[in-house]
Amino acid sequence: MVVPALEAEPWPSLGGQVVAWIKENLCHGPGDLRGEPVRMDSEKEALIWRMYEVFPDDHPQAGRRRFKRCAISLRKGSAKTELLAWIAAAELHRDAPVRCIGWENGEPVGGGVTDPYIPLVAYTEEQSEELAYGALRVILQYSRVAAAFDIGIERIMRIDGDGKAVALATAPDARDGARTTFAGADETHRWNLPRLKMAHRVMLANLPKRRLSDAWCLEITTAPAPGEGSVAEDTMEYARQVADGKIADSRLFFFHRQASDGHDLSTDEGIRAAVLEASGPIAGWSDIEGIVEQWHDPTADRSYLERVWLNRLVRASERAFDAGRWRALASPDYRVEDGALITLGFDGARYHDSTAIVATEVATGHQWVVGVWEHPYGVVEWEVPEAEVEQAMAACFQRYNVWRLNCDPPYWETHVSKWAGEFGEERVVQWRTNRTTPMAYALRAYDNAIKAGELSHDGNRALAAHIGNACRHMLTLRDDQGVPLWTIYKERPDSPHKIDLAMAACLSWEARRAALASGATGDRSVYETRGLVDPWAERSEENEEDNADAALASGV
Repeated sequence: MVVPALEAEPWPSLGGQVVAWIKENLCHGPGDLRGEPVRMDSEKEALIWRMYEVFPDDHPQAGRRRFKRCAISLRKGSAKTELLAWIAAAELHRDAPVRCIGWENGEPVGGGVTDPYIPLVAYTEEQSEELAYGALRVILQYSRVAAAFDIGIERIMRIDGDGKAVALATAPDARDGARTTFAGADETHRWNLPRLKMAHRVMLANLPKRRLSDAWCLEITTAPAPGEGSVAEDTMEYARQVADGKIADSRLFFFHRQASDGHDLSTDEGIRAAVLEASGPIAGWSDIEGIVEQWHDPTADRSYLERVWLNRLVRASERAFDAGRWRALASPDYRVEDGALITLGFDGARYHDSTAIVATEVATGHQWVVGVWEHPYGVVEWEVPEAEVEQAMAACFQRYNVWRLNCDPPYWETHVSKWAGEFGEERVVQWRTNRTTPMAYALRAYDNAIKAGELSHDGNRALAAHIGNACRHMLTLRDDQGVPLWTIYKERPDSPHKIDLAMAACLSWEARRAALASGATGDRSVYETRGLVDPWAERSEENEEDNADAALASGV
């Protein structure tokens, strides 16, 4: 997938000069070729050519960069991070030909950037100095241009101090961000936390601030897991819409290489052919047989292997729900009427992780997020704002006809008891999620509803992320058909990837199943045939009493 497609008449580009400068002055970074002269494959040369295309000399924007945002998606082991580091080194050097400074015989002439600022952003603090920045540091230390830089652990500066590259795990601050001339985002398939998505938005917003430096950014990634809401997934969807003509954006360059769908992955021959196709020119120096051998391990996660080595967008097998299917069920324009019969699910912690309320319309199965309160990243002392939770819960009972609220009570026992006293014990149910068997059956029912398309949802991004984050924990328990049951958990106890919204949605769905089983469909015609007062009509104490009497008599 290449956006935009290669034109019959090539654009003028500084790419050839940039490639020549990299080969002449830089070397390979960490790994088997550490310190050796650059050997660049033809695909990377072509990518650099495309990324450094400029407007022709007869254009009103002559010499300026064609693309402000570039994204490259290649399989694991493609030296993508090294490519990003090479480009960062060129962007940082005083004399590298990275901006058009003139024309000669109709071809652009390149020169350096004045006072560059280059943030290289990774997905964690630990990785910020190990990925692109770590590669850049080693490359410059061993290169012919090492004397031009003051190379530190957290920043690399020009020797005269007028330009630097820094390692970050979040967005640059306002002062430095305004100076950005080139920004690098590494492994964006892992960028699905709010702080990282915000960092990405800030990076893009910073690009127009220094018009003379013609700032731009480069995103490097492997194929994202669908439905996780990562920056890589968002960028790919954006590129698809540009390719389809739905978005007119001439400033994006996107490249993605993957194995096509026709390979038989049940045979070594099919796997080998798929890996070769996904590899492209790097197949010449890759351990293809070693990659194929990984499919022989009976404990291997084949979905993971397919994603990282074939660069296909496939759901990881350890994920509890099909996040891609979830995304297809979004119905953000649907609005639930006031007074509708609904169910609620409540789950969460007071001081860690997050607390969530999810509602489900009984008649349609439409779900939406009532409220979610997530522990902010990096904040040590934090507590869910109780008043906001109370207000959100009270508003639901005032606005809608709540048939049942399923609550997981730990950390919220007092509040759950209070809600039961206020709204009725028959409507506020303590539904403990630590009961293995009931929880497993509830999750299976919810998963089946997603697969069958029995529900829709409001498209809330936090809910989609929590659905995608939930991992499947297989149990020794089996159902009456001998099929193993499972529950959900975070990938690790201290993971910042929350799942509380997914649990709250499941509890809300379980309450809806109970409502349907009792005959409470939420359909207005049911109220008429059973002699009930329409809950959408103007309410009164008399109507409520009549409803209660009729409901008991009808078995609702």
